[in-house]
Amino acid sequence: MDYQLIQFLSQFVTADRLALFHSILSQRTNYLTVVLEDLYQTQNTSAVVRTADCFGIQNVHVIENKHIFQVNPDVVRGAANWITVNRHNGREMNTPEALGKLRREGYRIVLASPHEHDTDLENFDLAKGKTALIFGCERPGLTDWAKKEADEFMKIPMVGFTESLNVSVAVAVTLHHLTHQLRHNSSIDWHLTDREQQKLLLEWLRVSIKRVDLLEKKFEELHKQGVQ
Repeated sequence: MDYQLIQFLSQFVTADRLALFHSILSQRTNYLTVVLEDLYQTQNTSAVVRTADCFGIQNVHVIENKHIFQVNPDVVRGAANWITVNRHNGREMNTPEALGKLRREGYRIVLASPHEHDTDLENFDLAKGKTALIFGCERPGLTDWAKKEADEFMKIPMVGFTESLNVSVAVAVTLHHLTHQLRHNSSIDWHLTDREQQKLLLEWLRVSIKRVDLLEKKFEELHKQGVQ
């Protein structure tokens, strides 16, 4: 059904637009995902969403403990239309449930934070498996819950007087390095599955087509009549 609907809706975008969708889908990945724990500055969270789109990261997870995620349109520049933002906000403290869910989905939990037993970004081993990268605010930093749930700690080495980067900059540096590494490692299957690509393509078509609801209604009518 989804495939037929995709074929039907594809008639209502240009050939160049459709080719762009397929090109971008071929570079998307869920092998890496970004998790933001309770950021309070909307421009930082929005900048991370934009960065994720630029580097082909499809899923961003936002943990809302005290602060609610709000898109800053001047920063995100439409990237939220193409990225899947997963919001975790059902409880007062959402970190354990969010990270537990990611672990059940096969991710190792990696905190981007200086720690006694951390690994430098340049030495991080992507081949060990799918990775959820957890970032927090400069102050107060990541919660004790996040540190407790972590499988590994990773840091960006610093050689100046300043001890840390702004979180959106830290995400950009990390994703640039790791996605470059990922795409040059033939032993890692980092691409989206056919099913994942199909689901995203349908979502992107819906975002791109005006009054798509009317077209989908028309498709359903044709489908019931047996018209392909």
